[in-house]
Amino acid sequence: MLLIYTHKITPRFSYTMKHIFTRTLGIDVTFTTKVEDFIKHSGAKVTYTKQPLQNEFFIRSNDLLFEQGINDIQISVSDWEGVPCFFTAGERSTIPFDIFSASFYLLSRYEEYLPHVKDMHGRFPPKESIAYQNGFLQQPVVDIWAFKLLAKLKERFPNLEFKKRAYKYTSVMDVTTSHGFAHRGFTRSVAGLLYDLGSFKLRRVGRRIGVWFNPKKDPFDNYGYLINLHKKFTVKSMFFFQFASYSTYDKNLSPNNNRFKFLIKSIADYSTVALAASYSSFEDIILLKNEKKRLSDVINRDVTSSRMRYNRVDVPNTYRNLVDAEFTDDYTMGYTHEIGFRAGTCTPFYFYDINLELQQPIRVHPFAFHDYALVSMASKEEISQKISALYQRVKNVNGDFTSVFSIELLGGQKSRDWKILYESVLSEFHV
Repeated sequence: MLLIYTHKITPRFSYTMKHIFTRTLGIDVTFTTKVEDFIKHSGAKVTYTKQPLQNEFFIRSNDLLFEQGINDIQISVSDWEGVPCFFTAGERSTIPFDIFSASFYLLSRYEEYLPHVKDMHGRFPPKESIAYQNGFLQQPVVDIWAFKLLAKLKERFPNLEFKKRAYKYTSVMDVTTSHGFAHRGFTRSVAGLLYDLGSFKLRRVGRRIGVWFNPKKDPFDNYGYLINLHKKFTVKSMFFFQFASYSTYDKNLSPNNNRFKFLIKSIADYSTVALAASYSSFEDIILLKNEKKRLSDVINRDVTSSRMRYNRVDVPNTYRNLVDAEFTDDYTMGYTHEIGFRAGTCTPFYFYDINLELQQPIRVHPFAFHDYALVSMASKEEISQKISALYQRVKNVNGDFTSVFSIELLGGQKSRDWKILYESVLSEFHV
């Protein structure tokens, strides 16, 4: 049992300590504000205040975990043995920066509460983030910091007990367009044909007509192939189906389509089925609940996990809506067009609502990369190197390596290349 002494126990303090010590490092931790209890404790102990009591393991605290609301914080990034860090703590601190405040800043997405210009879909731009601007977006720094802290604690307290966690890989499949041409209804099919003809996409016209006569040849229909791959490599997979009415940004099959329902049921026999929430439900909690219920009715079990269309997250409102709709887990934390760790971690964490100053009952699963972030890379070699580097950093801290692949790219014009890439990811990084 690790004892932490501090001058004030706040919701932010408790949240951060439990994430770092309990969830990340597997250390049982307790807190005290009484000096006499701290002195009497014979086991491992840490002081987290402005000044040390004696010559104990001391981390000088920033004010962030003891404040309320949002303040305009000036961040200066420095170096800790080759790892970027911020909130410098001074020479007397055993750790040269406030690891807990820095972790909270990233995990809570503090910077996303600050004024910023959103993109066309209302998203926080990755280039606005401290991680991107300081070159550590592709490092799960919160986990790296935590394990470096553990090493320091073990030097001081050799008998410190902790539970070693295991590396996990999860393959997330985005199914926002389940079929390219098949089962789309007469009106949408004819409209698509006329558009292709008007755009002189003659090869696409040929493929479209071919699928009309043989729906099994739809280029997006790779579900059997994917399930067999997941079985072969014993991979945990999740299929996020969009189950919404047609709109400007939501173009999947109708939720009333019986073939679509059968597909979802068949996938649910082999993999976890979850909801890819529609673009239209982003600010419509009633619609979000309806989509969840309709999908749940199809698979005859509760749907507890979500992903937002285009990885749209508006903190804290998105997570409040998901909690209200009774989701327990979300897989949206990441950037569509940048690889790396949006919240600075590869460990699932509970969302902390800064405006309410409480931990919301929804677990956030950060993903390391979305396949659309790989499209602009120059070569297969560059893609391989980038993914391998992400994997190694996650593996080094026994974290969760989550990838997001979309049915559209696996069935698109360069489907063969994407399938080869996907197979290599499963083969190399599932263990």
